[in-house]
Amino acid sequence: MEIVLYPHPALRWKSRPITEIDANLRKTVAEMFELMYAAKGIGLAANQVALPYRLFVLNLTGDAAEKDEEVVFLNPEILKRKGTTEGEEGCLSFPGLYKDVKRAAEVTVEAFDLSGNGFEYSLDELAARAVQHEYDHIEGILFIDRLTETLKRECQPVLEDFETQCRRKQAEGKLPSDEVLKQELARLAAG
Repeated sequence: MEIVLYPHPALRWKSRPITEIDANLRKTVAEMFELMYAAKGIGLAANQVALPYRLFVLNLTGDAAEKDEEVVFLNPEILKRKGTTEGEEGCLSFPGLYKDVKRAAEVTVEAFDLSGNGFEYSLDELAARAVQHEYDHIEGILFIDRLTETLKRECQPVLEDFETQCRRKQAEGKLPSDEVLKQELARLAAG
């Protein structure tokens, strides 16, 4: 398992619900946390590891030692959004790219944990921003989609560089073609 980089097709995939909590899912979640910490992140969605599932993990401290701060969101739904705020965001699938993004200032989210228990949180500040960012991932939406036109233009050379690196890896046989990647996503999504 590895974090995929833009423009990997998984990042544009609208994920399917989790239907079973089993040992494989628990192993996937544990690996996602490990990858997130290794990449110095605070959140990671299943799409970012090329899995088409409605799942993301968060630890707002970014500290692997603070296990009690880890939260797993299975089949999350944002129930309510309130207010507007703007702040800097980055993404593990866009290393080194940081831009200001407008988001709801407060959100209410419901989801299930790894024990199958439902929960609901009302969040603000960093927690609200992180949940919205990761929720967008499982909807196939990227933070660059939420940028102003001016910021999108500023990002264009960086995005083109990501694209060039991806196509080079595909040409060298180090990464399957987009078509093969999409077939694998469809296979996984079909269960």
